[in-house]
Amino acid sequence: MAYLGLLTSILTLICLAQSSESATLSLRLVHRFSDEARVSVSAPGGDGWRWPSRGSMGYYRTLLRSDLQRQKRRLGVRYQALFPDEGSDTFSLGNDFGWLHYTWIDIGTPNVSFLVALDSGSDLLWVPCDCIQCAPLSGYHSSFVCQFQLFPRDKDLGMYNPAESSTSRHLPCSHELCQLGSSCKADKQPCPYNISYYTENTYSSGLLVEDKIYLTSSDGHGSIQASVIIGCGRRQGGGYLEGMAPDGLLGLGLGEISVPSFLSKVGLVKNSFSICFKEDNSGHIYFGDEGVPSQKSTPFVPLDGKYIYYIIEVDRCCVGHKCFEQSGLQALFDTGSSFTFVPQDIYKRVSLEFDKQVNASRADFDGYPFEYCYKSSPVAMPDIPNLTLTFAVNKSFLVVDPIFNAYGEQGQLAGFCLALQPTTDILATIGQNFMTGYHVAFDRENLKLGWSRSDCGDLGSSTKVPLTPEKQPNRPENPLPTNEQQSSPGHAVSPAEAGRAPTGHNSSDVSQKEPFLHFCLLLLLMTQFTVFSVG
Repeated sequence: MAYLGLLTSILTLICLAQSSESATLSLRLVHRFSDEARVSVSAPGGDGWRWPSRGSMGYYRTLLRSDLQRQKRRLGVRYQALFPDEGSDTFSLGNDFGWLHYTWIDIGTPNVSFLVALDSGSDLLWVPCDCIQCAPLSGYHSSFVCQFQLFPRDKDLGMYNPAESSTSRHLPCSHELCQLGSSCKADKQPCPYNISYYTENTYSSGLLVEDKIYLTSSDGHGSIQASVIIGCGRRQGGGYLEGMAPDGLLGLGLGEISVPSFLSKVGLVKNSFSICFKEDNSGHIYFGDEGVPSQKSTPFVPLDGKYIYYIIEVDRCCVGHKCFEQSGLQALFDTGSSFTFVPQDIYKRVSLEFDKQVNASRADFDGYPFEYCYKSSPVAMPDIPNLTLTFAVNKSFLVVDPIFNAYGEQGQLAGFCLALQPTTDILATIGQNFMTGYHVAFDRENLKLGWSRSDCGDLGSSTKVPLTPEKQPNRPENPLPTNEQQSSPGHAVSPAEAGRAPTGHNSSDVSQKEPFLHFCLLLLLMTQFTVFSVG
């Protein structure tokens, strides 16, 4: 037996030695922007994307972008999570401010503070600036707000003036993030912007500026400055003149121009952020936070083939134990929407079932936008049926508080309403009221939404973001890339001459050695057969 084992080892070594000399694997290297690659790979950005010519500025810019992404993968991110320098706190200010959640941010040098609304349904951070038509800021510093200590006595709503910031510069029309650049008369002209929002006649327009925002790290590294693109909002309309976001709006969407995109691109944090809304209208926001290990999650889905919004699939809607299958229903998770909207047919089924199960008399409260309202009192509050959504991958989302309380003229509880509204759109919108009571993680890096029940405390229970490179080199740095990156290979290929074969060997060398390799395999098989026979 020992002799046969030794013979097997010797034959194995001989075969390996011979095969290493002869069996050379040859692969052709093709530069990813060569003419051959142009034919075999579909254009990364669709019809509007131009294949870079070798030696052109676009050619080297694309290679540099790839090198920077590879370098960031090696170095990892710098901070576990970041939040605005004024604090991670968010808060809702009720009807006077459109029922949205807000946070303080500092912009420019010297820094100016702004109370901005949080909107995951749009991309741009804009603030009132060199105003032609803006909300009157002085009317919002009221005693009602002061009693909640949300406005420090030495702080007012801000007005941005790029000329007074030493770190600001106008974004030229030639910049790749200038969407309206084609309307400019000259490349160096300041880039204009004009954004229309879902609420009727609501918009913001002005010029794009690059400047600093101020952040703090959750792991105690002090104040951090980050360059972002800001909308100098010279003209606002619609809801922005009637109470919503009078001091600006922080877009948290998937676009390259959003603040989360800028922070992840330069390697400050992971490509994600989290928001938590408490039932007392307070909360927190963290950039780079991916949520907690125990959270549930569901994947984002594209809209018309592109990841441009935080959209998830809804499989079922349940009221109590009564469930309605909702094949094909998609819903946008939107922190910029105060309430939740569903298509008309779903609204009717859910509302009627809720009305059937709740043990209370219908009521009509003036000024409230909800249809299904009921009488109640602090001493006689009926049981509220559970409202549960089931997302793709069979993950349930129990709405913590599906109702909106109604109060009388003296401030006493008079009743409640089902806080759900119909929409003519085929896309549902899950607003802030349904997110309340959850730590919601918008994981842009892994294209998924995570959620876990939370009292919205500090970030201590969240997933730690590693400060060292991860052991997953195949994970894309930014899974929500530009159009160019969506169709290009996941890893950059170093420039190489296409078609050049290795020197020192040719195909005839390999073919001449093949009989010997076959002989080695035959001897090994015979030896193993002998070993088993002797055993």
